Amino acid sequence: MTVAATTAGSVTRLGARTDACLPVLSASLRSVCGRDIPLHVDRWFDEPQPEERALLAAAIGPVLDVGCGPGRHVRALNAAGVAAVGLDQAPSAVALAERHGTPAILGSIFDPIASERRWATALLLDGNVGIGGEPVRLLRRIHEVLRPGGRLLAEVEPPGGGSGPLRVRAELAGEVTSPWFPWALVGADEIGHIGTEARFTVTEIRCDNRRWFARLEAR
Repeated sequence: MTVAATTAGSVTRLGARTDACLPVLSASLRSVCGRDIPLHVDRWFDEPQPEERALLAAAIGPVLDVGCGPGRHVRALNAAGVAAVGLDQAPSAVALAERHGTPAILGSIFDPIASERRWATALLLDGNVGIGGEPVRLLRRIHEVLRPGGRLLAEVEPPGGGSGPLRVRAELAGEVTSPWFPWALVGADEIGHIGTEARFTVTEIRCDNRRWFARLEAR
């Protein structure tokens, strides 16, 4: 399950009928042990932040944005002339992307997808490196869909911010919006050995505007 899949379908039920309403809603993932992981829903419906644009500059098309949500990164890449497509398992997220003219595929990264072994770049942003609660399994699957020598651009937690496997549920404006599902947080100090297990080499880790990003190249 992606972050967007836990929340996008709940917006209308809460009475937020337009994208402009979303920044006022507080959202988080709540773990079984009580850990609160904030979700920056306002970012999903805005233009990419400068630190995100700096990361996207390293993307080579075709790009697959895993857990794309409303598709802001895909739109930015396409506007820059880089072929990109989103992937999300939430029908509501894909519908929001398509409403803005953003190409998006409905499905899970763990299912067969179009053009496997042809994608040059994959994105795991907005916490989506936690999809499935098993980062090594996720990165191995990403490796399978990338072409030889492809790259992964991922957002990670600060050093020491990793969690190991978690069971979480989404909460939006005080309302529980999902069942419990597996998740994980991956720290910048962990992505190297996780990448190694999945046949990636980390070529860059950087902090920009208090957010941490990693670039990995498939071996």
